[in-house]
Amino acid sequence: MEGRRITASPRPCSGRRVVAKKRTRPDGFVNSVKKLQRREISSRKDRAFSISTAQERFRNMRLVEQYDTHDPKGHSLVALPFLMKRTKVIEIVAARDIVFALAHSGVCAAFSRETNRRICFLNVSPDEVIRSLFYNKNNDSLITVSVYASDNFSSLKCRSTRIEYILRGQPDAGFALFESESLKWPGFVEFDDVNGKVLTYSAQDSPGIMLLIFKRATSHVPLKILSIEDGTVLKSFNHLLHRNKKVDFIEQFNEKLLVKQENENLQILDVRNAQLMEVSRAEFMTPSAFIFLYENQLFLTFRNRNVSVWNFRGELVTSFEDHLLWHPDCNTNNIYITSDQDLIISYCKADTEDQWIEGNGKIE
Repeated sequence: MEGRRITASPRPCSGRRVVAKKRTRPDGFVNSVKKLQRREISSRKDRAFSISTAQERFRNMRLVEQYDTHDPKGHSLVALPFLMKRTKVIEIVAARDIVFALAHSGVCAAFSRETNRRICFLNVSPDEVIRSLFYNKNNDSLITVSVYASDNFSSLKCRSTRIEYILRGQPDAGFALFESESLKWPGFVEFDDVNGKVLTYSAQDSPGIMLLIFKRATSHVPLKILSIEDGTVLKSFNHLLHRNKKVDFIEQFNEKLLVKQENENLQILDVRNAQLMEVSRAEFMTPSAFIFLYENQLFLTFRNRNVSVWNFRGELVTSFEDHLLWHPDCNTNNIYITSDQDLIISYCKADTEDQWIEGNGKIE
């Protein structure tokens, strides 16, 4: 799955219960022997078997436990009033026997799957607002990205805490990361799951950046592509722009550069050979978020609750007509992509406004 970016910007509800309808047993239940027979005699064996068993895959799934990140008595260390309010959960991370739940307010709680009790809060300072989580499989630790009231929520601070310390209820046993970086606005930190890298952008200098975008001139924007291993400049060039048109985004995926200006066509540039192709602005409108699918050499776009899959020839590969997202401003942390990058799972709109459903779509 594509890495997530956390930007250094300030961030200062009621709960909703989702009740699943009881699933009724379909008439004419076919046992496993019949399914195997059908698979053997079908002219489309694999597909027929897959369809016939699809409803069985999740038949035995059931609710095991519920966790509540809200503490009605108030977190003892909390000094910020909004941290004591109940808000929606925006990120869930599982590591070993711990489930981490991050609320929109900035409170993060760790729960034990063995005891089904809360172990601790990850907020180790009275004014800490946690913005995002990242599980580092390489050393079995959790990285938290936070802002603090003491500096007006203006800079990102990263901390790494070993899972073994969290299991002991010692979230303050971690240590700070990237202390030499100035991650003030417009700085950011981005975790790259695929390559096992962390990219940071410092407002004062810029180590570790793959793509550098300089202040645009009237007719072009200067760009540099750097090696994330040693910072070597791999390519330096100017990309031509339409005058007096706002740049909606510039995104890089390996050797491909995606550039979109307001009310203009999408441009896909191959930086190796300078080959340029365009996608009509009527077909490709500016999305609110991207997910790059490294395994499939495709990318997802999210716009107005709709999800689309594109290739780097500018062709629409898949659109999910029955996959209308619940949140109109969906971001990449609200979407789950399987490790094979062939299935997307998200919260979608049902037929009525009072229901949520879990939707899944095939990426082909």
